[in-house]
Amino acid sequence: MIAPGAPELARRIGRWALTGLVINGIIGSAIFGLPSPVGKSLGAGAPWAWAAAAVLISVVVACFAEVASRFRGAGGPYLYAHATYGRFVGIQTGWMAYLTRLTASAAVINLFVSYLGVFLPAAVTPTGKLVVLSVLLGGLAVVNGIGVGPGAGVSSVFATLKLLGLGGFIAGGIIWLAGHTAVQPPAAPGALDPWLATLLVLVFAYGGFEAALIPLAEARDPERDAPVALFAAIGIATLVYLSAQAVVTYTLPNPGDTATPLAESARGFLGEGGARFIAAIALLSTFGYLAGAMVNVPRLTFAMAERHELPGAFAAVHPRFRTPLVSIATFAVLVWLLAASGSFLQNVSLSVAARLVTYGLVCAALPVLRGRDGTGRAAPPARFRLRAGPAVAGLGILGMILMATQVSARELRIMGGLILVAGIHYLAIRYREPS
Repeated sequence: MIAPGAPELARRIGRWALTGLVINGIIGSAIFGLPSPVGKSLGAGAPWAWAAAAVLISVVVACFAEVASRFRGAGGPYLYAHATYGRFVGIQTGWMAYLTRLTASAAVINLFVSYLGVFLPAAVTPTGKLVVLSVLLGGLAVVNGIGVGPGAGVSSVFATLKLLGLGGFIAGGIIWLAGHTAVQPPAAPGALDPWLATLLVLVFAYGGFEAALIPLAEARDPERDAPVALFAAIGIATLVYLSAQAVVTYTLPNPGDTATPLAESARGFLGEGGARFIAAIALLSTFGYLAGAMVNVPRLTFAMAERHELPGAFAAVHPRFRTPLVSIATFAVLVWLLAASGSFLQNVSLSVAARLVTYGLVCAALPVLRGRDGTGRAAPPARFRLRAGPAVAGLGILGMILMATQVSARELRIMGGLILVAGIHYLAIRYREPS
């Protein structure tokens, strides 16, 4: 824990700033690329896949809402697993959550560089990419280092801008379809396998909400605000995703032939200017995601260091800015290294696999924590109580197990290696501490 008299984090994140962080965690890069493979695999069923994924993730989000309403500290899923299952599972979850956020952020910043190349071709050269990575991550690290208020404010601004831009795309597509003959996509496949494979990919699209729960030690009223922010953000994301996929499905004859489906769709009903407009919105969206990540993820290493599971420097709070500078700088450097050495898809695959474990553990925590209510081992009481909570948690666990059947052998090997490393980390901590 923090030593008596040491500076503490400041509670400056309000309800709507927290909602902005959740929106930025969900709506990042996926909507600008995934309508292509989803449309290619499922044809007319593509919008329904987004709806099915929304139902699956909403079950998980509901479990997170109740569990989060019990806690005021930093750490998100790591904190919940630690309080529910103990140190070993807590450390495993911390590693999983950090890997998820690192790889997702590296994937998104690579997409940012690709879209920037539409306006600045030099950005996609090897040297240009390194310059963009350095300026972008360095600037965000500085903004967040001087205070969580400015960092959360930047995130909220870009959440608003991306929603306005995507809303413009959707409205333009609907107006165009009202006066033109819609494309007739191929029928949805009858086999189950393509649907399950697509749902696994869409877990990445809807995931990321849990990252906004990591900095709740800096939220003004986290137990009350976290459920509101989660449900509001998942509702907004579902509406945007369904509408955008529908516009692509009924305006592009062959959405699978392009890596930039929204831009190609906009080119069809808004011209070349529409395609460039979507490229600009993609830049805003990916930047907003990174701005939110720079607020959220460093608080995970801060939380682990608070519990003496990482070096104390990660929990050090600057006396003036009241921010964990070492954790912020470490996250920026690691994302820079991953983004510089990998591609968008290379980083996405790990992010999807790791979050299935995290989601399943938090769903399982709901009935365990409820069972401790009224006992000496209970966590603080839940400020939000989910109706039929244990049944909903069971559905969430089954959903994550079903998705795990679609994970490739490569991801399973990497996950096994991560579990081994986290286990060694746990043993090293136990060996270092007095019995």
